[in-house]
Amino acid sequence: MRIAVFGKKISAEARHDIENLHQTLVEQKIEFKVFHRLNTFIKEHCDLGLELEEFRSHEDLLEYAPDYLITIGGDGTILDATTLIRDSGIPILGINTGRLGFLSNVNRKNIKESIQALVEGDFSLNQRRLLSMEAPSLQLEMPFALNEITVSRKDTTAMVTVEVKIDGEFFNNYWADGLIIATPTGSTGYSLSCNGPIMMPGSETFVLTPIAPHNLTARPFVIPNTCEVELVVRSREEQNLVSLDSRIYSIANGEGLKVRLANFTIALVETPDHTFAKTLRNKLMWGMDKRN
Repeated sequence: MRIAVFGKKISAEARHDIENLHQTLVEQKIEFKVFHRLNTFIKEHCDLGLELEEFRSHEDLLEYAPDYLITIGGDGTILDATTLIRDSGIPILGINTGRLGFLSNVNRKNIKESIQALVEGDFSLNQRRLLSMEAPSLQLEMPFALNEITVSRKDTTAMVTVEVKIDGEFFNNYWADGLIIATPTGSTGYSLSCNGPIMMPGSETFVLTPIAPHNLTARPFVIPNTCEVELVVRSREEQNLVSLDSRIYSIANGEGLKVRLANFTIALVETPDHTFAKTLRNKLMWGMDKRN
């Protein structure tokens, strides 16, 4: 088995987890390489006694051709990892050293058990749909998002107007701070904080979630993921913002965007102890009576 290990912004508190992960990989006699920024942290803060091989880019990763990529961090680390994996089909196992961790749902206490599950094949692959975007002024190498594509205001506190068409038909004008188009994966992220619904992974849907809408009847709206959504963002400024997960770009005022289903998926490793339902119950404390 061949593993790539990815991490970027590593907290000092994660030192023990990183050491535990790499020692487990060595004990299991698993071949692995680490992302160069993670390796810098390891050299400065960890005591592994190992000289680790590095990878730096999407091209390096494809050349190495790992069976799995393990991320260590939070959900943002997995979103960053998708820019390395892209449409290669390499599955991701996320170890959570962050906060909520809906994507990186493996608890830091269960690192050894999760690696053992990989070795024994005791897991399933959860295929997650992505969004794809077209923008006339942006020639993007990675025009996709696993969580959401968001349009919002820039350099102003005033609202923007977001004109939305669905499959060519005018749907609504949103007067708001912005608009989120989220996948089921992203439904537990930014969209959720704006009162959007939680959608099960595998649902063939997207959700349009306005950000602080001034038209108070505007509510999150679930659509089939076969729809093409056209957006035109207008404001008092010359430019507005569009973000694809954590990647942010400026677009001209009045520029049109097209958002649709991407033509590939991202595979997330799901072990028996870390299913989506268990993650929701643990993170959101569903089914727990705190009155006593």
